[in-house]
Amino acid sequence: MWPILLGLVPALGWGFQGVVMQKVGGTTANKQMGMTLTTFVFGVVVLLVHPVSWSWTLIAAAAINGIPWAIAQILQIRSFDYLGVARAMPLSTGMQLTMTTLLGAFFFHEWTTTEQIVLGVAALVLIIVGVAFTAYQEKKERGDGPSNIVLGVIITFISSLLYVAYAAAGKFFSVDALDLLFPQAAFMLAATIVIAFITTGGRSTDPQTGVFGVKSWANMSTGVLFATANLTMLLSNQINGLAVGWTLSQMNVIFATLGGLFILKEKKTRKEMAFVIAGMVLVAIGGVLIGITKA
Repeated sequence: MWPILLGLVPALGWGFQGVVMQKVGGTTANKQMGMTLTTFVFGVVVLLVHPVSWSWTLIAAAAINGIPWAIAQILQIRSFDYLGVARAMPLSTGMQLTMTTLLGAFFFHEWTTTEQIVLGVAALVLIIVGVAFTAYQEKKERGDGPSNIVLGVIITFISSLLYVAYAAAGKFFSVDALDLLFPQAAFMLAATIVIAFITTGGRSTDPQTGVFGVKSWANMSTGVLFATANLTMLLSNQINGLAVGWTLSQMNVIFATLGGLFILKEKKTRKEMAFVIAGMVLVAIGGVLIGITKA
């Protein structure tokens, strides 16, 4: 049971991550800098208590893990501005689950029996339908034109592709999760700093919203959630396998959707709310089925 509970910890962290960063505010660069600064601190702490067994394989895994994540994360944060957290997170979840579950099940051969494949595919279908329900929109919101929706979906799709590299790198290179944490965080921070300076341009040294401005340090509160989710995700993928570990982590859609609705006050019509509730129920059932494939 404890491996399944471990696999659900990232769902809690990532679920409320988007809500907290929207509350703290700042630019996209500020939000990501706060996350990576905290993650780097976590990495240093782990390095002190768990010396790394360095190898070129580990460095390659960390690079393929950390750099795509930095690009994917900044794209996902941008998608919140176009789609809102309650709509962007379910879309992102559905895309990532399809890619990572199929990769884990058939490339890494994590599902070997007919029962696992049947349950796993059924769970994946339920989760995808569920996240589609949570993203249902009855009518366009004021100021949210079709171009914004299309651009938001495109950005979400690209970020999801990059998240697959982040999710699968450790498994692909067969490196230890604790060994990976510090070099991964170093690549995340370095890539984020480069991206932040490029995207902020002349505002990069602003005392409030610059790359190392007040808002970046304030967003380290978001980083606590991400760093906790990141560490437990690496451990879960190692213990549960990619197909189960990543799918369980994507239960974050439930927490993100509820947070968007009740904390950020994102508006929903009565019909949209009914779809959201139905969607979350389907996602939860899918998560239980995924847990059964592991059992």
